[in-house]
Amino acid sequence: MNFAIALLALIISYLLGSINSAVIISRVFYHDDVRTHGSGNAGTTNIMRTYGGKAAALCFAGDILKGTVSVLITRLLFNSADMQQYVGAAVYVAGVVVVLGHMFPIFFKFKGGKGVATGLGAVAAISPLALATVFVIGITLALVSGFVSLGSLVGASLFIPIEYLYNGGFPIEELVPAAVLVLLIIYNHRANIKRLLTGTENKFYKKK
Repeated sequence: MNFAIALLALIISYLLGSINSAVIISRVFYHDDVRTHGSGNAGTTNIMRTYGGKAAALCFAGDILKGTVSVLITRLLFNSADMQQYVGAAVYVAGVVVVLGHMFPIFFKFKGGKGVATGLGAVAAISPLALATVFVIGITLALVSGFVSLGSLVGASLFIPIEYLYNGGFPIEELVPAAVLVLLIIYNHRANIKRLLTGTENKFYKKK
């Protein structure tokens, strides 16, 4: 494997992940920092609760985009270096690293978000059909229950079995980084899991 190409792909993925849409939107449009409000999380849900739907949509799109771009660049780099045999594993590793960049952004004092939208963006470029299935399940659960965290957790948990079923298998070199990506998202929701179990989780909409 060309070590320089692999390292470049990792660096690009991390730096893309560090471009945190929530922080940028709150600073540019509201002269504020979303991390000082609500859950303190620099992500779409906290943006929506703090600034509304338009800001949340912009944030979600930005986070999706960087996940997708990181995978596309990684695929391009590996293919151009004639390392096609490593592409399958490399794109999942890129997904892990871009989510880590979102969680710990170097540009914003290493305090970011949970990485759900960024992970979705990465998966969109890796397996669009699995992503569409996961997204429909997750968004349906979120809308019915009112809990974005529940939709995110169930959607993330179902990705690997859905991808396995669609492809009739999952090579171990791809399964390991894919599992790390899923576990990262679940781990980032540990506080949400506790609140869901105790009945204290906040819904993304307020009852009138």
